[in-house]
Amino acid sequence: MPEFSGPESRIHYDVSGEGEPILLIAPGGMRSSRDKWDSAPWHPGALLEDAFKVIAMDQRNAGASTGSIGPEDGWDTYTADQLGLMDALGCDRFHVLGMCIGGPFTLNLIKRAPERIKSAVVLQTIGRDHNDAAFLAMFDGWAEGLSASQASVSETSVAETSVSNANLAALRRNMFINDLNFLAVSEADIAQMTVPMLVLQGDDLYHPASASKKLAALTGSTCIEGWKEGPKLELARRSVADFLRRHAQSA
Repeated sequence: MPEFSGPESRIHYDVSGEGEPILLIAPGGMRSSRDKWDSAPWHPGALLEDAFKVIAMDQRNAGASTGSIGPEDGWDTYTADQLGLMDALGCDRFHVLGMCIGGPFTLNLIKRAPERIKSAVVLQTIGRDHNDAAFLAMFDGWAEGLSASQASVSETSVAETSVSNANLAALRRNMFINDLNFLAVSEADIAQMTVPMLVLQGDDLYHPASASKKLAALTGSTCIEGWKEGPKLELARRSVADFLRRHAQSA
């Protein structure tokens, strides 16, 4: 299994297909990892690997990836992992497809490195709509599992990941306790983004329809509704593939 070693993380990833690179950022909240695509409406790797170099990664401390957790860590920490992986693979410019927490991750990538992102597809982004408690409960469930797993490994491994209750509390605060509707970036930041984007609408507690609609409005993007089953599923698959191919062919 390929592994990228950053200064404070070990990121596991897969590469398939050939063509322009596209980074997949999986659903799953803090457990965002490659296996979560198996429970998505479709696997984007299977959809795109005939035309793209598809790079799927486990975020730090999710799936097989590990990383330190310090008091200053937050969304930018994950963005640094993502950019570091793409640097290591020699991908200067690339596309991004993110689902769920992949929405804020994608938006922060565009904010931090707009010149590197050719286009973006955002599937049912998380966003605020009277659901703050749900996000904090999601984080707490992940943190509890992470702490339990660290208790069963060697002292060396614990030191490498630098997990402590204080650091986890700081990460929780830095990522989820703010007044940003999209958690990682402001609406003012989003409104200035010029990267071509396609939005597929969410429809539940973590992925409210209001967030997808707002993201599409702020960026002037198409928003596809009702895309998860039946004839609309295949139509959405084609729309995603066509959108990415079109922007891969553009200058």
